[in-house]
Amino acid sequence: MHFFYSILLFAITFFGGIIPLWFKDFDEKRMQYLLAFSGAFLLSITFLHLLPETFSDLGATAGVYVLIGFFLQLIIQRFTHGIEHGHLHVHPQEDHHHHVPVYSILAGLSLHAFMEGLPLGFNYKMSATEPSLYLAVAAHKLPEAILATTLLLNAKGRKTTLVTMFFFSCITPISGILANSLGQFYHAMAAAVVALIPIVAGAFIHISTTIFFESGTKQHLLTRQKVAAILTGVAIGFATLLFE
Repeated sequence: MHFFYSILLFAITFFGGIIPLWFKDFDEKRMQYLLAFSGAFLLSITFLHLLPETFSDLGATAGVYVLIGFFLQLIIQRFTHGIEHGHLHVHPQEDHHHHVPVYSILAGLSLHAFMEGLPLGFNYKMSATEPSLYLAVAAHKLPEAILATTLLLNAKGRKTTLVTMFFFSCITPISGILANSLGQFYHAMAAAVVALIPIVAGAFIHISTTIFFESGTKQHLLTRQKVAAILTGVAIGFATLLFE
């Protein structure tokens, strides 16, 4: 099933991510609600599936790795400028692309994409963890890819954006496939993935909570629509427990 989920993840990331190529007036409010939903869903899956699995395997040591992952995401954010949790300060009508560190942002996003693919290649004890995690990562990558496309479209043009997003969409699925394949043949790799899972979980917690506090209105308020999006994400997260 790893391969099937990986293909689905690629399709959601790529075809959803290139929406700005066809709809240049993509509604910013819809993006805010999509971010709120994806953040809530990702956080729910992290707490309901990923953390129980990793604490079961590593015990209290997992808490150390979660903390490392949380602060590691702060470092990655220095390069991505927060695109992975909804920050994008470039608009089509403004000629700011010469001041935007596009390659730095893409490098940070690529590292982030590779990291979040590693837990996808692990074999979990709870049957619902794997599909739930794929769905949560896909929900998170959709707004991330849309924002990255918007940035590239303003800075590099349509053709370069399309090619770049194709390769970017491959990173997380390939990371998951590599982790799964190498983990089956190399014990050291399998052990490394076990340790990396809580690190990625810590990064997920940072991203999700940042979305809650910083996406939405300019005053970062919790509007009724944003609360509804968050509650929907949490509800679907709890619903995945029914498949255990």
